[in-house]
Amino acid sequence: MRRVAPFFIAISLVVGVFLTGCGGTGAGAASSGKLRLVAIESTWGSIAAQLGGDRVEVTELISNPAADPHDYEPTSDDARSLAATQLAIVNGLGYDAWASKLLEANTSEGREVIDVGDVLGLEDGDNPHQWYSPPAVRRVAARIAAAYAAADPDHAAYFRDQLRRFERDGLHEYDDLIARIRSRYGGARVGASESIVGPLARALGLRLITPAGFLDAVSEGTEPTPADKVTVDRQIADHQIAVWVYNTQNATPDVRRLSTAAEAAGIPIATVTETPTPEGVSFEDWQVRQLRELERALARSRER
Repeated sequence: MRRVAPFFIAISLVVGVFLTGCGGTGAGAASSGKLRLVAIESTWGSIAAQLGGDRVEVTELISNPAADPHDYEPTSDDARSLAATQLAIVNGLGYDAWASKLLEANTSEGREVIDVGDVLGLEDGDNPHQWYSPPAVRRVAARIAAAYAAADPDHAAYFRDQLRRFERDGLHEYDDLIARIRSRYGGARVGASESIVGPLARALGLRLITPAGFLDAVSEGTEPTPADKVTVDRQIADHQIAVWVYNTQNATPDVRRLSTAAEAAGIPIATVTETPTPEGVSFEDWQVRQLRELERALARSRER
């Protein structure tokens, strides 16, 4: 993925943690008796908090919607939080490599690290934006609930109930919207600014026709090839796409130019973000809002 924090930053933070005496406390529960979990991204933190209910204290390190998680640089507070936690959730897949380095450099007996990429059987180089894949969300949620039950077996039934409630109630409207969009608009051709849209497009049955090289280049912070730029320009100018979807947290000059061209061509536009917006909103409320916006854009495309 795009630039990650230099390794020397991670090492300096770990040294700071040792100097402040935080090492070795990772296996302990919070003073309240609750489990302690650190989620690198608020995307997974929201789900973890709902599954944990009143039995888990969740700390989220990246939650600011105005920031690009790809470019995040950890602080000494982040290092201390990770050193003191019993459970941690990292996205993996190159998205937050600095967090894995911090955890590996400051090991703690009994700490469990849930790596989303590992849970899903994916490898570095695969699309890291798996919170846009409905099946992946369910698999990760089940893994989190299982980790809670293993760490606090006396409340295993409680965590199973929390998982069932999240899947049945929390994801109810989310599931309905996905099924409805797939039924009504499956097969529609869409364009996108980067690879973040890929898992969602597959779930909705939409045909994402933007060149993969363009999607990956924008996501990774590199320059798309001239040929890919020409292709995307043509897809917009010739109205080959029904909707243009772009990530507002990664609005490069190319993305802004293409979004302006799509608007001028009368192509409906839908937006997505990497971090739940507004800050503090639940995972499902964030996703439902974006799905509704996409559904409206697809409906408008049929009226043209």
